[in-house]
Amino acid sequence: MSKTPHESDVAFIQALAELLNQNNLAELSVKREYGDNDSLNVRVAKYASAPAAVPAAAPAYVAPVPAAAPAPSATAAASAAPTPAGDPATHPGAVPSPMVGTVYLSPEPGADPFITIGAQVREGQTVLIVEAMKTMNHIPAPRAGTVKRILVEDGTPVEYGAPLLIIE
Repeated sequence: MSKTPHESDVAFIQALAELLNQNNLAELSVKREYGDNDSLNVRVAKYASAPAAVPAAAPAYVAPVPAAAPAPSATAAASAAPTPAGDPATHPGAVPSPMVGTVYLSPEPGADPFITIGAQVREGQTVLIVEAMKTMNHIPAPRAGTVKRILVEDGTPVEYGAPLLIIE
């Protein structure tokens, strides 16, 4: 984008946000061309802890985002206690992803998972791993409690702030 902002940019971004909400979309990306070497890249996304609009000065890699939260695995769904309908990200026991990456539920392929539904965890205990830039980041339990739901599947991509599991 040029150094001088266009007056219509704010209205444009607000219109994109309204379009996002009206059509129940998770994300929109738009490039607005003004002329030679003058453009605006806008990414508007719905996340619990991400900004509503992110203008970018240059094209940047954007990780693919699933349209909805990943469904729990078949074993997790079968053994999970029924919970009230709603967004898991708003649940008070939700553990959000601290980064963008790929989630792993066990320390290595074929090993037992760190946690299972109904498992008791203590504060600071590793509950899963998020790989980001070839670095394995152990994600600790933020509080002690019982694992009620696992909201991600092994090997799936996650976004910053996406709910990973619920501990009550």
